Amino acid sequence: MNADQLLAAEYALGLLEGEDLLAARARESADPAFARDVAEWQERLAPLADDIDPRMPREEVWQRIEAELGADSGNAQVVALRRSLRRWQWAGGLSAAAAIALAFLALPQLIGPAGETRPDPATERMARAPMTATMPIGGTPLNLDFTYLPDDRSLLVGAVGLEADGVHDHEIWFVPPEGELVSLGVVTPGEVVAHSVPESVARTLHDGSQLLLTREPLGGKPEDSAAGPVVAEAEFATI
Repeated sequence: MNADQLLAAEYALGLLEGEDLLAARARESADPAFARDVAEWQERLAPLADDIDPRMPREEVWQRIEAELGADSGNAQVVALRRSLRRWQWAGGLSAAAAIALAFLALPQLIGPAGETRPDPATERMARAPMTATMPIGGTPLNLDFTYLPDDRSLLVGAVGLEADGVHDHEIWFVPPEGELVSLGVVTPGEVVAHSVPESVARTLHDGSQLLLTREPLGGKPEDSAAGPVVAEAEFATI
């Protein structure tokens, strides 16, 4: 997934705020390709609202709206309003990090067969179902949310709500079946970031694999030094 697709997903899910939201709205109006990406995300994600307890207006309300809009354009606009309501309902029922995780899980279906290449046998052997993990941050109501996407060998790390302290960074570590810990990168506070997973880690990831979070100096663990104190941990579970 490139940066434009990620931005379109965040915009479709209602995760943007302030200047980022205004910029995305302006781009949707001016950039047809970006507008198509947004529309595709909206259509793909809207059915997920079916799992959320509905709060839909009565049918007579839709009829009054259609009457007010007029016969010529009313039907199309009412359909759009119905779709928008489903999207708002869905987004309101999920945390931001979970929503983005679901967006990434929908990506293989969105891309479709065009331009697809068949992976080599080694890649096929590595393929697994996506996995998730939730890591509570001690002393706070916040969590780090992890989603592993095997097709991309990508680890989506959601740190929504977490703020940088300007003194420390937090580093993510994979605990292998044997050998030393493997760094999966430094957490970016307040954002959802995709981290590349080394092939050696991808081959050993499984349901129950452990992640650790350590407190490090800014920039992560310095070379030739031991990892900092472990401040949180989590285990993967297959979706």
